[in-house]
Amino acid sequence: MRCIADMDANLDAHSYPATTSELIEAYGETELELQNGTETVREALSRLGETTYEDANAARTAVLSAVSEDAIGRKGYSDRDAPTVGGTSPPPLSL
Repeated sequence: MRCIADMDANLDAHSYPATTSELIEAYGETELELQNGTETVREALSRLGETTYEDANAARTAVLSAVSEDAIGRKGYSDRDAPTVGGTSPPPLSL
């Protein structure tokens, strides 16, 4: 994700503990460039509901874990795991 440095700097400078609403108010318009589009911090945090974050690491983890599937590139793709016995894997795609 690009623009993560902007988000990191903002979250590191913020005073904690902080609520989801406080972070959205302060940084909600910060745009995150994802693999297949963009999303704001507001969009990501709005998926989580109201929570209190004790430090920047907790807030950062929340934002990164709440981004949409636009962040993952090819959905279902893994070049690390062999298919399960009897299972099927997606057809290979030449890049």
